[in-house]
Amino acid sequence: MALPLLPGNSFNRNLGKEKFNKSQHFDYSNGIPKMVGEEKPGIGGELLLGQKMRPKYTVFPKGEGSDAPSWVAFDKQVLCFDAYFQESVHEKREEQFRIRRCKIYFYLEDDTIQVVEPEIKNSGIPQGTFIRRHRIPLPPPYDDECYTLEHFNINQEMVFYSRTFTITDCDAFTRNFLRKLGVRLNSPSATPKDPYSTVRNQMQESMKPLRPFERLDKLKQFLDHDRHVLRFFCFWDDSDAMFGDPRELTLHYFLADDTIEIREVVQANSGRDAAPMFLQRNKLPKHAPAPKHQPGEIADRTVLNVFGPMGQGGRYIVDSHKTGAVHQEFYKDCDLAIGAVINVWGRKVIICDCDGFTKEYYRTKYGVEDFTPVRHRASPGPRLEKKVPPYNGFGSEEDSLCSCQGLMPKPPQKDFRKMMEKDRHGLDSNVLRFVAKMITNSPVDSERKFIISYFLCDDTIAVFEPPQRNSGVIGGKFLERGRIKKPEQELFKSELSEYFKTQDLFVGAKLSFNGYNFQLVDTDEYTFNYMEKHADEFPMANISTIISKMKEICDTKLKEIKKSFVMNDPTSTGVIEYAPFRNLLTEVAEGQLSEHEIMTVGRHYSIREQHETDTDLLVSVAQEQLRKKTFESFLELADFFVHNDRKKSGFLPIQESRTLCKAFKLPVADDLLREIMARFQNDQEELDYNAFLSAIDWKEHPLPYSQPGALIQTDSDWNGEATAPAVKNINYMILVEDVFGKQD
Repeated sequence: MALPLLPGNSFNRNLGKEKFNKSQHFDYSNGIPKMVGEEKPGIGGELLLGQKMRPKYTVFPKGEGSDAPSWVAFDKQVLCFDAYFQESVHEKREEQFRIRRCKIYFYLEDDTIQVVEPEIKNSGIPQGTFIRRHRIPLPPPYDDECYTLEHFNINQEMVFYSRTFTITDCDAFTRNFLRKLGVRLNSPSATPKDPYSTVRNQMQESMKPLRPFERLDKLKQFLDHDRHVLRFFCFWDDSDAMFGDPRELTLHYFLADDTIEIREVVQANSGRDAAPMFLQRNKLPKHAPAPKHQPGEIADRTVLNVFGPMGQGGRYIVDSHKTGAVHQEFYKDCDLAIGAVINVWGRKVIICDCDGFTKEYYRTKYGVEDFTPVRHRASPGPRLEKKVPPYNGFGSEEDSLCSCQGLMPKPPQKDFRKMMEKDRHGLDSNVLRFVAKMITNSPVDSERKFIISYFLCDDTIAVFEPPQRNSGVIGGKFLERGRIKKPEQELFKSELSEYFKTQDLFVGAKLSFNGYNFQLVDTDEYTFNYMEKHADEFPMANISTIISKMKEICDTKLKEIKKSFVMNDPTSTGVIEYAPFRNLLTEVAEGQLSEHEIMTVGRHYSIREQHETDTDLLVSVAQEQLRKKTFESFLELADFFVHNDRKKSGFLPIQESRTLCKAFKLPVADDLLREIMARFQNDQEELDYNAFLSAIDWKEHPLPYSQPGALIQTDSDWNGEATAPAVKNINYMILVEDVFGKQD
């Protein structure tokens, strides 16, 4: 019973309603006004009376899984149906209709349909894509809707643009997918036979011969063994002939068509012309030379009888027994083996050896394991040593040697790869520098100090003397850069002279440069680090070798060493200073340890404090460089970094960040840029580019300028003066444990 329309008895349906928009029903399409809102709802999106919303796409049941859209969840998933349609054929007596098979593909991602007709040989019909992929509308009067997945099932008819397709079956994926959706599939049906295709098949069957020719199929052998060649090394003794001599041959057997070619190996200065081929590629008969045969005597097939006229209209019968056929025997791969003698058109050729591929082929196919080569010639005599004339004093020894190695003298080759790898790169100079003293009885020369620089890129040495006040000696270049020969070598000799190498230079070594004797007394930090990093090249800096040597030297002096350590460590801290430590090792080793080895041990067991350059000083120098170049495009550089940051995390790899700065032409030195970026990187070696750009922005965050000399001192600035000692204290407890083992 309805309530009367009295105050208080009616309910306002608009209470709580927020949307009151009205859908647009008219619009312009291609410049023509038309009604487009027949299915649009009323005010506020509510359906009108009697209106039902029809889904435009396939609605799948909600289940467990992700809420991804259909174009993501069903990407590359297609339903395949087998179908056919009947096409009428007019004005043709042989057929009245034609059955055409096709495939219907339904794409789940966007409900598009594609119809493809498989191509049939000699059909005379353009086949392939019958209906391109798109959404197909339903037949009238529902042509405002499109086909969805609910319209598909087996053994039912579907109308695509007035053409009726009958679905007969589907593939396994489609069947499984529809069953999961709860669709009850009909039983598959058979495709009716095409009458005209049946007649054509009968005609083709009648045209086939009842006794076909013997098929000679060589394609499989060609496809399996194309470019597979067996190579044998052979020998032919032609000494019995006039002006004959032994010949060395190379036999190639082609597995693709069982043909053989032979090439002659012409030795240098043999007096023979280098013919391109000894035997052209062809099948090699076993019994050659054979008698000549008449034309037509050798054929692939034998004709038994011929009926009717010769040529067109005649008929013949092929003899399957090949009566009277001439059979020729040719060499096969099974006939070739090491030690076998083959007949090459009357020449006896011995197979002596083969290559690795041939051995593996016979080992796999025939199970042959013995590949002992046949010796066909005597072993060569001792090779005469090439005598080189002694050095004549003109030019360098290498240049004079090159003039003796050929008629056209060539300059000596340099190790270009070593020069590129060991050349200066940034702050890595690849130059080893040592402080040296001159060994002499002169009191003036004995106080002189020299810096010996060894260049790793070309093994050259330069000697420089730093100027000293009130020394009476003018400093400067003492020895021009070049390779220096070791002393006490004969000048005019055939062998090349020995030059000083990197292994000859170490602290404590005594060297003689062109009659001047030097002793190396110190080196810089870079040289120590380089030699310890490449310990396999420098035995004096190899801590493992030094510890092994100390075990042999100090094996019987354990108590004496421990007593000396305890005397220099009254507080029992396990740490002593470097000076008493060096004196103790020098006394115990009795000259068996060099000064460089003692310094290496001290550096390895030292307790050093790491001093790091202040970040503000580095940033101030970078800001000064940017200020001088009037670089102000910091906002554009920040946008450049954000554009390349795909994850928008604020971090980029260090290498990629350096590449971006170079691409933006940031006017900062490469070494300084690398050092500043290292201060703003995280554990994953990624740069915090926001903090980096904020630091180098000299307009927003200016810093007072500092001199570059306060930041870092390069190798070229070192003049041999003693810097702050890198090694002060030695942890002797760890050294004793490594040398003598763990003590109680």
